Amino acid sequence: MLLTLYTPLNWFGTYYRIIQKSFIDMENMFTLFEEEEEVKDEVNAGNLLYKLGKVEFENVYFSYISGKEILQDVSFTVLPGQTVALVGPSGSGKSTIIRLLFRFYNIQGGCIRIDGQDISKVKQTSLRAHIGVVPQDTVLFNDNIRDNIRYGRITASDQEVEEAAIAADIHDKIMTFPEGYDTQVGERGLKLSGGEKQRVAIARTILKAPQIILLDEATSALDTQTERNIQASLAKVCANRTTVVVAHRLSTIIGADQILVINEGRIAERGRHEELLLKGGLYADMWMQQQQTQDSDSSSDTEAKDRSSEKLQPPSTSSDHHGH
Repeated sequence: MLLTLYTPLNWFGTYYRIIQKSFIDMENMFTLFEEEEEVKDEVNAGNLLYKLGKVEFENVYFSYISGKEILQDVSFTVLPGQTVALVGPSGSGKSTIIRLLFRFYNIQGGCIRIDGQDISKVKQTSLRAHIGVVPQDTVLFNDNIRDNIRYGRITASDQEVEEAAIAADIHDKIMTFPEGYDTQVGERGLKLSGGEKQRVAIARTILKAPQIILLDEATSALDTQTERNIQASLAKVCANRTTVVVAHRLSTIIGADQILVINEGRIAERGRHEELLLKGGLYADMWMQQQQTQDSDSSSDTEAKDRSSEKLQPPSTSSDHHGH
C-alpha cells in the first residue's frame, strides 16, 4: 500500500518541479520581450530611396562604451559600383564600420549616408533590404539546405534557390548528397565543411540580390584553394554592385578600387594596392609580412612533399614518365 501511494507522489513531485522551471523560463521570456530596443526608427522615418548606391561616412565617431572610442573622425566615400577594402590589425574598428552601415548601433558623431540620405532617418527594414552580408561565421539553422539558402529571401521559389546555388558554385556538391536539397545540415551546420557553409552564405546573398554588399572576412577561415574558388563566386556577386570588404588576407583585395588602412580607429592610409606599396607605410609592412609567411609555408610544404616522395616513390623509369 505504501509503495502504491509513494509512486504517484514521486511523479507529482517531479511534475511540480518541471512546472516551476517552465514558469521561470516563461518569466524570463516575457522580460526579454519587454527589453527596449537600443536602435529605434524615428517617428516619421521614411523608406530608403535607393538610386545608385553611393555610401558616405562623414566624420564618424563611435564607441561601444563611453570613454573608449572605437572610431575617431572616419570619413570615406564608396562610389556606385566600387569596391572598397578595409584592412588593419585586429580591434582597429573594421567590422564596426560594417555594423554601423547596417545600423546595429547609433553613432555618437558625424553622419552615414546612402545616396545622400542619412541612414538614421530611414526605417531599418528598408535600409537592410538593400544590403546583403556575407559574414565570417555563417549561421545555419538545423533544417535542410534548401530552406537555409531560402533564408536570403523567404518568398523565393525552389527554382530560384537552385539558380542561386548554381551561381554560388555549390549546386553540384548538393546533388552529390543522397537527399540533395533536402539534406539536413545539423545543429549550426555541423554536417557541412567551412567552404560549403561559406557558399550557402553566398547563395543567400545572391538570392536576396541586394544592391550593396558587405563582406566581413568572408574567406579568412578557409584554405588557399577553397578561398580562390570562393573569391571567384564572390567576384560574380559583387560585379557592378557597391561593395565594402573587410579583409584579413591582403592577396584577396589587390583589385579593390580603394583600400583603407584602419589603425586605432582612424584611417591611417588610403589608395590603391600599388600606391600603398610605393608609400612604404603600414600597408606595405603588412604585405611584406604576409608574403614572407606565405613563402615560408609554401617552401615547407614543398620540402615535406619532396621528403615524402623520396620515401614513397620507387626509382622512375622512362615508361613512368610517359604514363604521366
